[in-house]
Amino acid sequence: MRPQQSGERVAREGVVVDDEDPGSHVLLIGRGASADKTRMRRQRTELQAWLWGEVVLCLLLAASLALLLTFPTLRTQYDLPQLLLVLETVMALAGILVALLAGARFSVVGSRTDLLLAAGFLIWSLSMAAFAIIPALDGASLDRADGWAALAGGIAGQGLIALAPFVGGRSGARDRALRDAVLAAAVALAAVWVLLRAHGGSLPALTALPGAGGVPPGLASALAVQALLNLLAVVGWGRLLVKTRDDLAQWLALGFTLQLFAALHLVLAPPRGTMYVAAGDYLRLLAFGVMLVGAWRAIRSAEIGRAVAEERARVAREIHDGLAQYLFAVSTHAQMLEAGTPVEEVGPQLKQAAALAQQEARFAILALSSASGTAPFDSALRRYVEFLTADGDLAVDLEIDPHIRLAPDEQIEIFRIVQEGLGNVRRHANATRAEVVIGRRASGERFVSVEDDGEGFPPGAETTGQGLRNMRDRAASIEGGLDIRSTPGLGTALEVVLRA
Repeated sequence: MRPQQSGERVAREGVVVDDEDPGSHVLLIGRGASADKTRMRRQRTELQAWLWGEVVLCLLLAASLALLLTFPTLRTQYDLPQLLLVLETVMALAGILVALLAGARFSVVGSRTDLLLAAGFLIWSLSMAAFAIIPALDGASLDRADGWAALAGGIAGQGLIALAPFVGGRSGARDRALRDAVLAAAVALAAVWVLLRAHGGSLPALTALPGAGGVPPGLASALAVQALLNLLAVVGWGRLLVKTRDDLAQWLALGFTLQLFAALHLVLAPPRGTMYVAAGDYLRLLAFGVMLVGAWRAIRSAEIGRAVAEERARVAREIHDGLAQYLFAVSTHAQMLEAGTPVEEVGPQLKQAAALAQQEARFAILALSSASGTAPFDSALRRYVEFLTADGDLAVDLEIDPHIRLAPDEQIEIFRIVQEGLGNVRRHANATRAEVVIGRRASGERFVSVEDDGEGFPPGAETTGQGLRNMRDRAASIEGGLDIRSTPGLGTALEVVLRA
């Protein structure tokens, strides 16, 4: 079909290369798609494993629910207010932790899904704490206003959580969005409590006692809505897992599967009293534990993702500040040759720019490999000094404290600061010797110093160079301070004091 498509294609319609040997692109794109297919197969296998796990879990929970319905004697409920208080306290704390972790991931990623997730768990947990736990601390039964406020807050929170996976996009003002979400949750809970307190006498009962005519219609409707929201959450987070392979979605779908059957327990076997412990309470506790584990894994993954993004930005800056400048010079001189400029005039400059680009590529590899841990920092810096002093024009003494510890972001910035400092020594100082020290003082302060015996410069002149400004920016990026002292005729001393 390739010759036919090539003949039919209109000029500039596509970018497909028809008549080149694909083998010539092996170095750029690799030989085959086996790696990609392997990754897709692995993802498909993991998704199938999760689906089968959900099916098995639902079957087990459905079987246990059927047993409870078939044998009423198994539907035992215990009047243990202290145990119920402990269970609800643990669930409220777990929910608040999930809200905090989701909020932390929102501050990193900015997804509106995480914002709704954090708001939902916050409303759910705060309503449980304010209307179920605190009033029960004195050991008395909950009144109808508090009980219905706790139930309404739980339904509102679960509604936001069920809606979250269907909402996409990212939020710009993340701090303000989190603050507004917390404020809205507090206002909503206060409004619900005031409203229910004003109409407490007309509210239906929260329990169904034997022989009392079954479950009040209002309570049955609220419990059914709660179960429906849990089912919607299972579908939504499962759909998000299939779409994005988000690890948090997997744990939330699992947790809300447990919540769904806990809600069904309440629908089919309502509690005999507000202080009774039923089988569904243990399922709720297990569900909160599962979702807490998922949120913790998610925030760890988000922090790793942020570190990767910062490292990519740092690599881009390294290329822009170093190699790209020399490649631009090579391109400019090549264009001058193409325009007819004599080779004798452009050739030496082109050769020098190419040599500098090659040297800068070596330096960048050393810097990035030391920061990523594939090459020790001290050996990478020593190799750079060897490259720099190979022509014998400058002697450099390098001293590195073997006990000093440098973070990865500090390593690459210190490498670049030393590189820039020694480069200035070679280009401008007319020095014969320089000394680089990376060590620790008796007070524990870590420092980096670059000193030379060159010409120096008068005070105030150090602020005019772009290289020195770059060094200040690099020091600030790792929370360090840079100080430069120079005396005409006596040399220059540069020192970076690193963060504690």
